[in-house]
Amino acid sequence: MDNRILSDYTSQISAKSRANSTSTGSTASSVFSGLLQNAVGAMDSQKKNSSMEDIFRTASEKYNVPLNLLKAVAKVESGFDADAVSSCGAQGVMQLMPGTAASLGVQNSFDAEQNIMGGAKYLSQMLDRYNGDAKLALAAYNAGSGNVAKYGGVPPFKETQAYISKVLDAAGGDVSAPTDQLSELSSLLTGTLPGTSGLTGLSALTGFPATGAAGTGTSGTSYTYDDYLTFLQLYIAQMQMNTTQMMSSDISGLSSSDTDSSMSLL
Repeated sequence: MDNRILSDYTSQISAKSRANSTSTGSTASSVFSGLLQNAVGAMDSQKKNSSMEDIFRTASEKYNVPLNLLKAVAKVESGFDADAVSSCGAQGVMQLMPGTAASLGVQNSFDAEQNIMGGAKYLSQMLDRYNGDAKLALAAYNAGSGNVAKYGGVPPFKETQAYISKVLDAAGGDVSAPTDQLSELSSLLTGTLPGTSGLTGLSALTGFPATGAAGTGTSGTSYTYDDYLTFLQLYIAQMQMNTTQMMSSDISGLSSSDTDSSMSLL
């Protein structure tokens, strides 16, 4: 999950806006309801991806696979999508086939940690088999070790050759797993909803509706009780994320201060 989420939100909001352009009030209500539904999915994705960098680091150290190479494979294979399923049935972040996943001890391919650990283990096995040759290891990861043996090297498959190039190119740069989707969501909630007269997502839900009934914000926009509850859920999640970031920043600042103090004593 990455900037595609923000792009998807924008596209869907624009589509809803065009469909309901005859009524500003109904547009705001419809647009915001749709936004909330998609945001819930983003929250689930955020939970899966929030510690992905740590998982990659742990897997890299455990199986002695270069960190950037491991993350590059994940980026090319699935775009770091823990729920990805290919047309041939490969699953999860590292796109493991069910049989391969089972042989690697992966019980749930849609669990990011299990999948990444399994993928790292398999990539490590391929690197060992081909004496650290990354091209052959990636060829085996993509096309199978049987095809590498059959052709005595990288198979003459355009897909496999393109795959190797993409992974190695990505590994040569800065590869980062997505970790901050809720901040993008926050900007959407506080931004102006398309097709409205300056109405924001937050102002669309101002007010306290009765249980089980629809409510009306101070802007006159109607919304449902379920919308309101979902908004509260998202707001709490955003606050939790902000608190975690502030704590991490404070800890980092303390560590820096300790280091400076230690240096001054030398």
